[in-house]
Amino acid sequence: MLESADMTTPWSRRAFLAACSGAVALGLGAAPPALAAPDEFAALRAKWRTLTLGEGFDPGAEPFASRLADLGRTARRYLGAMAPTTGSLWPDLPYADPDPDTDQESITYSGNMSTSHTRLSTLAQAYAQPGTGLTGDTALRDAVVTGLDHLHDDVYNADQPLYGNWWSWQIGAPQALLDTCVLMYDALSAEQIAGYTAAVDHFVPDSAVADYTGTSTGANRVDLCRVLALRGVVGGDAAKVALARDALSPVFPYVTSGDGLHADGSFVQHTWVPYTGSYGSVFLGGLGMLFALLAGSRWEVTDENRQIVFDSVEKAWAPFLYNGLVMDGVAGRAISRGLSATDPQAIQQDDHLRGHPLLASVLLLGQGASAAENARWRGLVKGWMRRDTYSPPLADPVLSLPNLARLGGVDKDPAVPAVPEPTGHRLFPAMARATHRRPGWAASLSMAGKRIAYYECGNGENLRGWHTGAGMLYWWGDTFAGGQYSDAFWPTVDPYRLPGTTVSRRVLANGAGGDWGAARPDVNWVGGATDGERAAVGQHLKGLQSTLVAKKSWFFLDDTVVCLGAGITCTDGTAVETTVENRNLGAAGGAPFTVDGRAEPVAYPWSDTLTDAGWAHIGGHGGYVFPGGATVRALRDARDGSWSSINTGGSPTVLNRKYLTMYVDHGTDPVNASYAYLLMPGASAARTRARAAQRDWLTVLANTDDQQGVSVRPLGFTGVNFWFGGTVGTLTASDPCSVMISEKGDGTAVIAVSDPMLMRTGLTLTWRRPVAAVTSAPATVVSAATGRSLTLTFGDLRGTAGVSQRITVRLG
Repeated sequence: MLESADMTTPWSRRAFLAACSGAVALGLGAAPPALAAPDEFAALRAKWRTLTLGEGFDPGAEPFASRLADLGRTARRYLGAMAPTTGSLWPDLPYADPDPDTDQESITYSGNMSTSHTRLSTLAQAYAQPGTGLTGDTALRDAVVTGLDHLHDDVYNADQPLYGNWWSWQIGAPQALLDTCVLMYDALSAEQIAGYTAAVDHFVPDSAVADYTGTSTGANRVDLCRVLALRGVVGGDAAKVALARDALSPVFPYVTSGDGLHADGSFVQHTWVPYTGSYGSVFLGGLGMLFALLAGSRWEVTDENRQIVFDSVEKAWAPFLYNGLVMDGVAGRAISRGLSATDPQAIQQDDHLRGHPLLASVLLLGQGASAAENARWRGLVKGWMRRDTYSPPLADPVLSLPNLARLGGVDKDPAVPAVPEPTGHRLFPAMARATHRRPGWAASLSMAGKRIAYYECGNGENLRGWHTGAGMLYWWGDTFAGGQYSDAFWPTVDPYRLPGTTVSRRVLANGAGGDWGAARPDVNWVGGATDGERAAVGQHLKGLQSTLVAKKSWFFLDDTVVCLGAGITCTDGTAVETTVENRNLGAAGGAPFTVDGRAEPVAYPWSDTLTDAGWAHIGGHGGYVFPGGATVRALRDARDGSWSSINTGGSPTVLNRKYLTMYVDHGTDPVNASYAYLLMPGASAARTRARAAQRDWLTVLANTDDQQGVSVRPLGFTGVNFWFGGTVGTLTASDPCSVMISEKGDGTAVIAVSDPMLMRTGLTLTWRRPVAAVTSAPATVVSAATGRSLTLTFGDLRGTAGVSQRITVRLG
C-alpha cells in the first residue's frame, strides 16, 4: 500500500459526512453575498464539490449505483497500478521527455503528465463520492496525496519548463490538480497547497489572460478562467478569483471574425474551424460551472453581455443537437477520437456521447438564466433525451455523475414537458454550415471557403478529414439511423467518398494541408439564402491540393434536398467523383437496395453501373431520384479500418462495417461535368417511385458554371444561386447572390436574398411576377418597384455577414 511521507490527520467519518451534506445543502447560487473572506472561500470550495460531485441523486438507485460502483472499480485499477518513480506515476504514462520540444513525441509526454493528474482526480472522486466502495478510505486518501506530491516534485512545479502541448500544462493538468485539491482539501497541509498553487501560477500566470488573442480566446479562455478561479479558491486569493471573473468578459460579445460566438449563431475556434460541438461544449459547460460557482459571492459574474451566451443556447447550440447527438460537422478533429490505444477499457467516443454533456450544460446554465429560458431549456433537454433511443443519455457510460444527476432530475420531473424537435432551416454563414429539420429527419451541410478551413487536424488527430468541408451532407432519421456516424463510421468510411462531396481521387497524405485548419480554399462564394423554412445554399468548390473546381448547390425543401453540381473541372490526372450517398449499414449490412423497382444483390462485395437510373431506394433509410435519368455507380463494400489510422492515439484494433455507396463518376480530368439528384430522407420506395414519376414536380432552371437554380411549382418555391449576375427563369440579378422565394397560399410571398461573397456594394434583383406591394423589407433595400414585376435595389450588403435579407410581398 502506498503511503505519503508527509501525511495529515485522516478525516473522521463525522467530518467527511458533514462536509458532503454541507456541500449538497449549499446548492447552486445559494452562498450569501457577504461572508468573511475565509468563510467565503470555504463556501466556494463546498460549492465546487457539489458542482463536481453532483447533487440530488440517490447513490443506491440506478443508474447511479452502477456508475458509482464503476468509479470504484476504476479507482482500484488505477490504485493498483500506481508506482511512483522518476519520470512517471503510472508505468503506462511516462512523462519524462528525453528531448523536450513541441513535436509529436513531446506532445505525448505532456499529455501523459496531464492524464496522470486526471487519474488522481478520478481517485479523489472515488474517495469523496458515496457508494464507490472506497468512500473515505484512508489508504486511497494517502495514495492521492502521495501522487500529488510526486507529480509536483517530479514534473509539475514552478521550476519545470513547458514542453509538448501547451494545453496539457495550462488547462488539462491544472484543472485536474485543482479539482483534486478541492476534494482532498482537508487532507493537505498549507505547505502542500502553497506548492501546488505556485506551480499553477508558474504555468498559468496572470499574463495568460492579459490579451484576448492566440490560445487565450473562446473555449480556451473559459478554461483558463476556470483554472484561475479555482486557484484563487484553493489558495484563498481574492485577486485571482476577481481576475478570472473579469477575464471572462471578452468571450461574451459577438465577434465578426475568428474565435468565439458570431451573431448568426456560429461558434469558431482556432480562427478557421466550426467547433460548436467540441470546443463549444467546453465553452458552454465551463461558463455554466463558473456562473454557478460565483453566483451569490462578491465575484458574481454580472457582465450584461452574458445574456449573449444565454441567447446562444437556442441560436447556436440547439440547431446542432438532434435526438441527443451533436452533429459531427461542428466537432472538428474530435470526430477521430474513438477507441483509445492507451486505455483498452475506454469507451468509444461518438456524436451522442459528445452531445449528452451539452444537454447537461444547458440545464446548468439555465439555473442562471431567466425563469422562462430555464423552463424552455428543460423541455428541450427532456425531448432530446427521450428521443435518443440509440444511446440513451441516462445509460451513457462516460457521462460524469453531476451531469447524469442533472439529466436524471429533468427526466423524472413531471412538470417538464418533452419539447419536440422543431422544423426549419438555419444558415451559419460565418462558419459555412447549415442545418435543416423536417418532421422525421434532419440534415446538416459542411462547406469550406476563404474564412473556413477544409478541415482541422492537429496533435495527430483527424488525419484523413480532408474532404469533410467539400459539401458533406449528413442526415439522420427521427427513429432510425441514429448511429449513422456513431457506429465506427469515421475509421471505416472511404475518406474520398463522403456523402454529398465532389472530390478528386488524387491520393492525399495524412494531415494534408497542415495542422490547425491551415488549408483554406481561395473562394468567397460560400453560403446561401433562407426564409427559416427552406433554403438555397451554394459552394464554390476548390479541391484540397487539387486542380478540381466545381459549383455545388443544395435546395432544402419540405421532404427533399435537391442537389446540383456543375462546372466540374480537374486536371489532376485522376478520377473525379460526386458521392450521392455512402450509407453505413453497420456490421450486418443487410438493408435492401432497389433501383427503378429492381432489387439489387445483398451480397458483399457487389458493384454495378446503373445506366439511365431514375430512382433508387435503400430500405430503412431513404430514397434518391435522378431527374431525367443518370449513370450512377453503386457498390456494397465491407470496409476494414482502425481508429489509429485516423488518430495516432487511437486503437489499432481493426473494425469492419458495411456500406452501400452511390456515386457519379465524372471520369479522369473532366471538363464542365455536372450532376443532379434528389435526396429524400426516410421516404419509402413507393414515395420515391412516385416522386420520380412526377416529371413536372421539379424544374431545373439552370445548372451551369454561371448559375444554378430550380423551381418546384407545387411548393411555390424558386431558388437560384447566381455565381455571376444574369437571368434564370423569372429572376434577373445584376451581380452574384443567392435568392430563394416561397409563394404562399394566402397570396403573399417571402423573398430571401444574400451576399455570400460579402463583397456587394449594391445589387439589383428583378422578379418577373406581378407584385402589389412590399409589406416588409430590411434597411438594406433602398428601393422597391412593384407592378407587373418586382425590382428590388439593395445598398451596401458587405456588413450583413452573408445573412439573408428577407422581404415579404403581397402578390398582384
